Amino acid sequence: MEDNARFEEKSFSNGDVYIGEIKAILPHGKGKYIWSDGTVYDGDWEDGKRTGKGVIIWPTGAKYEGEFSGGYLHGNGTFTRSTGCIYRGGWRMNVHHGIGKKEYSNSDSYEGLWREGIHEGCGSYRWSNGNSYIGNWRSGKLEGRGVMKWANSDIFDGFWVNGLRHGSGVHRFADGGLYIGTWSKGLKDGKGTFYPAGCKHPSLKRCSINSNDSGLSLNTEKHMSPKLRVKRSLSVKISGSIRSKSSRQISQRTSSMDAHRSLLEPAGDSICHDSSSTVSQSFDEGRSESSSTRTSVYEREYMQGVLIMERTRKSSESSHKNKRQNKPSVKPVMQSSFMDIFGGCQSYYLKLNLQLGIRYTVGKITPVPAREVRSSDFGERARIRMYFPKEGTQRTPPHYSIDFYWKDYCPMVFRDLREMFNLDAADYMMSICGDCGLRDISSPGKSGSIFYLSQDDRFVIKTLKKSELKVLLNMLPKYYSHVGQYENTLITKFFGIHRITLRGGNKVRFVVMGNMFCTELHIHRSYDLKGSSQGRFTDKDKLNSHATMKDLDLKYEFQMDIKLRESLLNQISLDSKFLESQHIIDYSLLLGLHFRAPENLKALAELPGSMQRQDSLPSEDDDKQGEQLLIPKGLLLVAHEPSFVNTAPGPHIRGNTLRAYSIGNKEVDLLLPGTARLRVQLGVNMPAQAISKVQEDKEEALELFEVYDVVLYMGMIDILQEYNMKKKIEHAYKSMKFDPFTISVTDPKIYAQRFINFLDKKVFPQNT
Repeated sequence: MEDNARFEEKSFSNGDVYIGEIKAILPHGKGKYIWSDGTVYDGDWEDGKRTGKGVIIWPTGAKYEGEFSGGYLHGNGTFTRSTGCIYRGGWRMNVHHGIGKKEYSNSDSYEGLWREGIHEGCGSYRWSNGNSYIGNWRSGKLEGRGVMKWANSDIFDGFWVNGLRHGSGVHRFADGGLYIGTWSKGLKDGKGTFYPAGCKHPSLKRCSINSNDSGLSLNTEKHMSPKLRVKRSLSVKISGSIRSKSSRQISQRTSSMDAHRSLLEPAGDSICHDSSSTVSQSFDEGRSESSSTRTSVYEREYMQGVLIMERTRKSSESSHKNKRQNKPSVKPVMQSSFMDIFGGCQSYYLKLNLQLGIRYTVGKITPVPAREVRSSDFGERARIRMYFPKEGTQRTPPHYSIDFYWKDYCPMVFRDLREMFNLDAADYMMSICGDCGLRDISSPGKSGSIFYLSQDDRFVIKTLKKSELKVLLNMLPKYYSHVGQYENTLITKFFGIHRITLRGGNKVRFVVMGNMFCTELHIHRSYDLKGSSQGRFTDKDKLNSHATMKDLDLKYEFQMDIKLRESLLNQISLDSKFLESQHIIDYSLLLGLHFRAPENLKALAELPGSMQRQDSLPSEDDDKQGEQLLIPKGLLLVAHEPSFVNTAPGPHIRGNTLRAYSIGNKEVDLLLPGTARLRVQLGVNMPAQAISKVQEDKEEALELFEVYDVVLYMGMIDILQEYNMKKKIEHAYKSMKFDPFTISVTDPKIYAQRFINFLDKKVFPQNT
């Protein structure tokens, strides 16, 4: 017994009883405390608080045996509920924390890392139905790399987000079939390869699963699960005895024993229902695949779980013989392309020089005190010029690129524009000049321009012709005024114009723009719309889900809320009138579609017959053959709540939240069941119904209608083509194309009228 500690039995007025060692007037040492409701603690005390080892039993039958600190379950211990749920492992302040194993009352079990009472880090979960998962967790859900094995022996090794398969992965079916591809929010989405049972599989040791979060190499030859970094077996080390731990000194004292009565039982029997519902799927999606006895290999493409394309290729055994025949052909780059300027290292040097120049310019111009933009800030003479030698100067850093001259056009104007677009200078530099660098993307047009994408997808950088640079500089004063007056403008947002000159005299001009498709949702289809029928279609050999299609490829018309439609067409009219005033022609509306309700994606009218497999499309029930209208239910407009949605400005969005007629002319958010809640702005997150006419019977000309829920993204692009009557007429005579549109585009006013009328009547018609 400690000095000054004595053994006593005390009874309190509230019915509590303490039997044990006491120091001064507080329990200290070994002792037993019995509360009036029957709760009992027997163990170590320090200065009136449970600290050390002990056992506590509640009237419900729940029991904890282990370590305490400052009155809390803290350290290692075993908690048993009357329902049969048992937890053995680490605790912190009455909640599971650290390494632990929990056996739930429904026979589920989890063994791994915990944080503040939830699964966090590496862990293994086994469901009572026979499914199991081992891998990473976050906030109690499957997140990161992990391996799932179902009771039917199917195995998935790949990446997870929010409890769903998301990213690259490999799904091996019980009969030996294999699918390698990508998933999005639990559904196959994108391209992949299916190897039926009996077909020779690729060497999975050479496959790698790509993810922004991890560079792990995939080895699923035997589908070994990722090893938990646990140095001891929980079931052995934690069961039975609990390791000793020195008691902490708790400075806080209590003057009443009644304070201990407030101890509550730890959190309830929390079962991983979310993950259980995720993995309880039998994944019949693969049954039709894996049960196949075919030995061909299939290149497939999915859209939100719906198979939209399938190509058959020979298995690896026969493809080895034709290895030379299957080599991809590389087409030489046109001499007029920008790509021949720097020889074999052109892309690397261009990107590095761009980053050096932008970092220098933004860093130099940002500290300048804010002032009104003057007329002298516009034009080609308003510029910053700097020489960047490899060895560096007093004003420029040394670098690993080649020597170059840098010119930044109208720096004060673009600084003001970036502030007008609510872009932080530091974020702008980090996005473009960060360590991850810029990514090359293929040009969607025939200009031969180089396109780069920032590492976070927010900005697109495009090379300019000299004539385009001249147009942009000439229109910049009016552009500055227009975007300042109309914050909802759909015209491309420009953030900077730059030029790189090598010592040999080669010049490359760049413009930085906002990426219109930097969105929270996947863009399934995109269209470049001009309102023309002349040559406005995509070649069949280039037609796929990633191609930007044209006017004649669009088989839909879109109906939306009356107020949303009015706002959209009004702004398109204002923007077109502005471009008309600047003598600009040949611009487009870039339209992106995100399809909802995948069960309604029966056919995609724009895909040629050779790319469709009728046996892969969902078939209608017999009782639905007479229906002429399928009403999807995947979108919902609700009153705008700033605290529930992301209101941060982006590279494409800047305007206010739109109002919808259907909910009383209030500002609205778009609610996507099971996905997200998004703020509705002009050209961003705009809900609509895409109506596609399907000619069912050509003899009787019977037309049925298919309706899809879609979310629209749009903006006006290609606004740097100035009107030139001489060139247009020469082109018309040379090509012998005298259709009304070709002649009319020599007049910016007529072009604007046709463009507006096309969108008004054909793309966004008035609801009937």
